[in-house]
Formats: sequence, structure tokens, C-alpha cells
Amino acid sequence: MIVLGMVFITVNDSLIKALGGDYPLHQMVFIRSAIGICFSLVILQFEGGFGALRTATPGLHLLRGLLVVISNMLYFAALAVMPLADAVATFFVAPLIITVFSVVLLGERVGLHRVGAIVVGFLGVLVMTRPGTGGDAVARGTILLPILAATAYAGMQVMTRKLGVYSKASALAVYIQAVFLCVSVGFFLVAGDGRYAEGVESDSLVFLLRAWVWPAPEDWPLFIALGVVSGAVGYLLSASYKMGNAATVSSFEYTALPMAILSGWLVFGEVPDLWVLAGTTLIAGAGIHVFMRERRRRSPVAPRRPLRRV
Repeated sequence: MIVLGMVFITVNDSLIKALGGDYPLHQMVFIRSAIGICFSLVILQFEGGFGALRTATPGLHLLRGLLVVISNMLYFAALAVMPLADAVATFFVAPLIITVFSVVLLGERVGLHRVGAIVVGFLGVLVMTRPGTGGDAVARGTILLPILAATAYAGMQVMTRKLGVYSKASALAVYIQAVFLCVSVGFFLVAGDGRYAEGVESDSLVFLLRAWVWPAPEDWPLFIALGVVSGAVGYLLSASYKMGNAATVSSFEYTALPMAILSGWLVFGEVPDLWVLAGTTLIAGAGIHVFMRERRRRSPVAPRRPLRRV
């Protein structure tokens, strides 16, 4: 599920980047979430119906939704001005942060092999991004966006593991889409006319604040695809982190990196350099090591003891 989720995330990122030159982020979020919540509600009918949406912890679900909204806003703001592979690579400090959070907040056990694989994957990210090799202040500030996005994402996935003990994956996805809808409507009411984008020089801020426009007919298939992909991502990620050990599941998120490089090359003509390829090799090797070790041990990614209900 997590690997398939990474496939859909790569498609989602490519669609956002392709549409980002003409539409504001909050408009794309609104359209994709309106379609995605319909997708999630259909799946919900197979997992208990609308009754599965009842929860004793609405505040925690709201916090989880706000974390993923913050993560998305920061990440896609970076995606508007960074090559796809670079943005994805920088974002992949997230599995390392998830591992730390899962140990500190969930009490999950993480073995040396798993920690080593994640550290190697993180070194691969450093090889790709080569921090400290130059660049102006604006470029360095842009690199911070996906790192901050990764921190918010890590907090969201740890909460998914906790809340998933007593919530269906489809219900978790519905909550997320509902928060996205509310936040995007709020953006429209406050900044939908583009008034705050006037005179702004930062491409990332313009992407967040430009005026809503009616989509061109040729763009509607892309928006529909974005909504369906969004619904699939919401369900697959919620299901994988609900069922699996957070530190182990996060290791497989690194599979999105070679997918992003391939998409950036085929769709946007962004040719990766040798540093990117070397970093990807480290990251892919780390993920394969975790996968092969889990198979040899015949140990599921889910923990032996289920988390206690809260």
C-alpha cells in the first residue's frame, strides 16, 4: 500500500507542477479535495458506512488534518520553484523524523538494521541536495520549505498510527479531505481575488495567493485526475500507517525518489545530474535492504503487539 501510495503521490506532484503556472494552489486543493472526498466516501461504504465517521477525538483528527494541510502548502510552494526531484529529495528527511517521533511518541522499537537503512537513505538525500555548496539566500530559504513540510508530515503520520487504532482508513481519509476543503474555502474568501499577490516577487507566494480563475476545458481532465489521485493517496497512506509500524513503513517512502526523477525527466525535461543519481542509489539500496530483511525474518511490518486504544 505504501509503495502504491508513492506512485500516486508522484502523479499528484506532477499534476500540481503542471497546473501550477496558471492556477493558485488553494484552487487546485479545493477541486482535488471535492473530488477526492467523494472517492473516499465511496470506499467508506465498504468499511462500515457513515457510522465509521463517529469519533471520540474530533480535536485530534482536526489537528492531524491541519498538519497535512500545512505540509502540503509548504511542499507545493517549494514545488512551484524547484525541480521535482530536488523538492522530493529534500522532503525525504520525513522518514528520519517519523522514526524519531515513532520511538519518542509511540514507543515503537526500531532495530539497528532499520535505523542504519534510514540513515543511509538520509545520506542519499544529502548527496542529492549537497547543502552548503552555494546558492543565494532565496534558494536556501526555498530549500527550508520542503524540510518544514516534512516535519509537519511526520507529525501527521505518527498521529495516523495512533488514531488508526480505532478509526477506519477511509474515515481518516475523509477527515483529511474535509479539512482541505475548509482551508481552501477560507483561502478563497480571504485571498481568492488575488489582492495579496499584487507586487509580490516570490514565485512561491504568488502560487499561494494568485486569483482563482475558471479552468480551461483542456485542463479539466487533469483536475479530475488530480482529485481521483488525491483520494487514492489519502486512503493508501492512512491504511499503510494505520496497519504498519511507522518507522518501517516510512522506509518504503523512499521509493518515490526514483519515480520523481523519472517523472521530472519525462514530463518536465529535468535531467538529473550524477549527484542525484548517486543519492538515489543510496536511497533505493536502503529501502531494498529493509524490504529483504523483513522478508528473511518473515516479520510483518505491523507490530507484534497492537497499540492500546486511547
